[in-house]
Amino acid sequence: MTEETPGFEQKSDVPADAVQPDDAAAQAAGGPVDETGGPAEPAGDVTDSEQDGPNGPDALGQNAQEAALTAQLDQTRKALHERTQDLQRLQAEFQNYRRRVERDRAAVKEVAVANLLTELLPVLDDIGRARDHGELVGGFKSVAESLEMVAAKMGLMQFGKEGEPFDPTVHEALMHSYSPDVTETTCVQILQPGYRIGERTIRPARVGVAEPQPGAQGTTGEESADEEESGGPDQG
Repeated sequence: MTEETPGFEQKSDVPADAVQPDDAAAQAAGGPVDETGGPAEPAGDVTDSEQDGPNGPDALGQNAQEAALTAQLDQTRKALHERTQDLQRLQAEFQNYRRRVERDRAAVKEVAVANLLTELLPVLDDIGRARDHGELVGGFKSVAESLEMVAAKMGLMQFGKEGEPFDPTVHEALMHSYSPDVTETTCVQILQPGYRIGERTIRPARVGVAEPQPGAQGTTGEESADEEESGGPDQG
């Protein structure tokens, strides 16, 4: 174990004026040497922190990239708006097409049912005549009632009664006469009942009509006028 003698400083074996290898390289290059012994940076060089400033190349590149992304986003939004309008237009066209198809289907069904029931009208007329003559009995009665029930379920309705006013849109006059018992053209005889499906008339009612007597209305009017002039029937 070596003991250090107090009062004496330990000196390095390297001379004080010796030059370190890095310093020698810096001196050989002709550059300055910093405090740590390394070559000092030139005063005019730009550091990395200065390059990252607001006007540096990196900032300009970032601004250009943001502008490109913004333009791409606007283009995407415009394309999305156009596709949305196209979709709404197609949806409206599809809704109109579906309503038109349903309306056409209902019209075709109504025409088919009307054609079928029109062919059955003579059979229904025969059933009505047999009922009027008391011949609708037995099994024929059950079949006839079943047929009338099916026709009613399909929407067939019978119209035309004696005593109702004559309507040329739903009545077909086959007989004409005059009667003092009516005040307007009236159906007095139903030769064949009419039939309709909903609001559509598939056969008008064939009727005999009666009109008021030609002179009856004039005579009644003259008598009323005479009574008014004479002050009534009770005054002389």
